[in-house]
Amino acid sequence: MGQIMSGSVADMGQVAATLEAWQQTGKWFSYGGHAVFSRMAGQGEPLVLLHGFPSASWDWSRLWPMLSRHYQVLALDMLGFGFSDKPQQYRYSIEDQTDLVQGWLEGLGLAEVHLMAHDYGTSVVQELLARDQEGALGFRINSVSLLNGGLFPEVHAPLFIQKALKSPLGGLISLGLTKGAFERSFRHLFGPDGQPDRDDLSDFWHLLNYNNGRGILHELIQFMEERRCHRNRWVGALQEACQPIRLISGTADPVSGAAMVRRYRELMPSADVVSLRHVGHYPHFEKPWAVFSAYRDFRQQLLTNRP
Repeated sequence: MGQIMSGSVADMGQVAATLEAWQQTGKWFSYGGHAVFSRMAGQGEPLVLLHGFPSASWDWSRLWPMLSRHYQVLALDMLGFGFSDKPQQYRYSIEDQTDLVQGWLEGLGLAEVHLMAHDYGTSVVQELLARDQEGALGFRINSVSLLNGGLFPEVHAPLFIQKALKSPLGGLISLGLTKGAFERSFRHLFGPDGQPDRDDLSDFWHLLNYNNGRGILHELIQFMEERRCHRNRWVGALQEACQPIRLISGTADPVSGAAMVRRYRELMPSADVVSLRHVGHYPHFEKPWAVFSAYRDFRQQLLTNRP
């Protein structure tokens, strides 16, 4: 498919929540003795949203009003992110975050779910698909929608700050990261038409620092090594998936944009891809209407093709 024309949240007559309102309308549950933040809204088929690094479920705030009009939408801040606990002495891993998500969904008693994931969350989805293929899930995955993420480590191009955090000096860099340095690096991820404003950057910075989270960035970012170690399992899970999958990609993303799309088309038979020109790493934040349009069309196709 080609480019989707972008619009705005206002086109839907909806207003995205402020960060404060997002937190106030959430709920916490316990995972391994740690508090995990979650949000739910809407009615219909369950749609689970999984966020990226280094942000949180609030990334979905601009898309949330649109989605929650049509689906039961669920999101959480994974451990170490956003408003969830950020233990200092903890072995963060994609496998553990997948245990968290799986346990949460099974605990809610959901029989079937649709998944939408961004960045870090795409790796969680890949592990969920691998477990599904092993018969190890207590729920059915009906469809998957992927936004920009490092699906194939061989074409992932991390920013300098990400490489530095992953280095032996990562702990010192985490603690020494300033708001100015964070904002300069973070802006590089966005496309020319979707740059975050000062308030947006302050909100992202607040989420990063909440519960002393800045000090564990070097631990969280080890997921890049996990992607290399589990490359065959996670890429294989995509290739062997029986579920419909759509990739919605901002092609101006310097980390996992156009090159990731090219690799996806090479490795995925009958690849379903929607490319968003001039959109960066956070398409759901930059151009929520374009992402919603692409996702709505995807779900409508599923209904049309249902036997």
